[in-house]
Amino acid sequence: MEPLDATAKLAALAQATRLQVFRLLVEAGPEGRNAGAIADALGVPAATLSFHVAQLTRAGLVESRQHGRFIYYSANFTAMDDLIAYLTDNCCQGAQCLPKTAAVATAGKRRPRAA
Repeated sequence: MEPLDATAKLAALAQATRLQVFRLLVEAGPEGRNAGAIADALGVPAATLSFHVAQLTRAGLVESRQHGRFIYYSANFTAMDDLIAYLTDNCCQGAQCLPKTAAVATAGKRRPRAA
């Protein structure tokens, strides 16, 4: 990932409503949620949601698909993984690190963090 791409993604997430939208879509998984469900869950007007989703889409963090009369939005998990990998590249001066996401996935099998 190039620094400008990472900056665009981080800038898109650096706003409270957009961060909430993205986290909601990550929680929803690959199926995503329709626009109305997102707006209801976050208590934001449709126009406001549309503005914020457009920002996340331009940054490559959210994808949309039409299903009948509804538009469904989902997190772009590849882009999220790439951003996390970019942020943690060469973490801890090359020592073994256990990211928090992996720690949650392996609950009960935790390895000690590198000092």
